[in-house]
Amino acid sequence: MTDRAMQEPTLLLLTALADEPRHGYAIAREVEAISTGRVKMRTGTLYGALERLLQQGLIEVHKEEVVDSRLRRTYTLTSPGRAALAAEAERIAATAREATRRLKVSGKAATA
Repeated sequence: MTDRAMQEPTLLLLTALADEPRHGYAIAREVEAISTGRVKMRTGTLYGALERLLQQGLIEVHKEEVVDSRLRRTYTLTSPGRAALAAEAERIAATAREATRRLKVSGKAATA
């Protein structure tokens, strides 16, 4: 990975795999849950992103099995994937802390 901010789909995919290995459909459901329904990944987008993350070494195939005559791959984070996700989580948290600090300094309450 680079020092650039992670794109949101990448962040969501890695987050979906952070606690346990999952297959594609389960990853898509987790992404939707994590984003509280805001992000719904289409099949082509999902598998294209998973392929890119495989090539980058951030995820790997945990298991392959045949289900209903179709190959199902289960994916998991690699050590570099965990490190990248942890670094991005810290970057986001640091930005949120700074935003909160500045809002408090300004003395103006946030309005919805």
